Amino acid sequence: MLNTECSISHNSLEDALTGVKIHLRRGVDLQVCHHQGITPSMVFIHGGMGNRFNFRVQYEFAQNQGWEVLAYDLGGHGESSRYSRYSIRRHYRDLQRLLHHFGINSPVLCCHSYGVPIGLEFAQHQPVSAIIAIAGGTHNLAPWWEIPLMKFMAGGGRYLYHLPGVQVLNNFVSTSYRHSVMERFFAENPVPKDLDAYKSLEIFWNYNFFVRHPLPKMHIPALVITAQQDPMFTRQMGDELASHFDNGTHIHFANAGHLVMAERAELVNQAIAEWLNKQVYN
Repeated sequence: MLNTECSISHNSLEDALTGVKIHLRRGVDLQVCHHQGITPSMVFIHGGMGNRFNFRVQYEFAQNQGWEVLAYDLGGHGESSRYSRYSIRRHYRDLQRLLHHFGINSPVLCCHSYGVPIGLEFAQHQPVSAIIAIAGGTHNLAPWWEIPLMKFMAGGGRYLYHLPGVQVLNNFVSTSYRHSVMERFFAENPVPKDLDAYKSLEIFWNYNFFVRHPLPKMHIPALVITAQQDPMFTRQMGDELASHFDNGTHIHFANAGHLVMAERAELVNQAIAEWLNKQVYN
């Protein structure tokens, strides 16, 4: 039986990722989607300037597997509240509150890009059954061009996206894939026009997991996913990240980029399911 508070029936015409507002603390409401099912729960954490729809295909796939699933907009993103001040600690503490709200313990965290540091930090403080890290890692996460570009966007460049056709042009150059999954991905994740989406990125630019946690190994199963055409998180970075886990697996996809979970959705879903059935749901 589905959680009626923020779950949508399979027979409903309403989108399963519509979700509802969940009040966590004073001034903070997060937009959340949740369906009950087999535990441990699969919890999706999107990256910078993203939203819960980034993991649409994986969310729907996990739901069809009968797993309990949860996806939400991070603070300052999508339909969730802004933060007065951004920090990775605030993100993972609000994730802790959110999971407590639904009675979710020891989830599988599936994270993309800047969502990976949030997942890693959460795993240092709370029990986690496994972590799936897609195109993100522990350090050196901002390519040389990102910081000046994001500062330009925060300073006013983002207003260019109010002009007709600019979003379409951005989508065209962001990926070589023109299939319907990518069309829907960009429709649901337009380039943000809000300042908070850009200011919130700054907390990740100097992030180094090993400065915060000088541990030789991490003791949870980890699946690392990278893609050949990703200019931000390379195959070598994926190998290094996987090596820091006692039980780390690295899968590298050719002919995909930073949005590999949408560009190669079926292959990514298959890889995640096979790995989880060995590591978690056996």
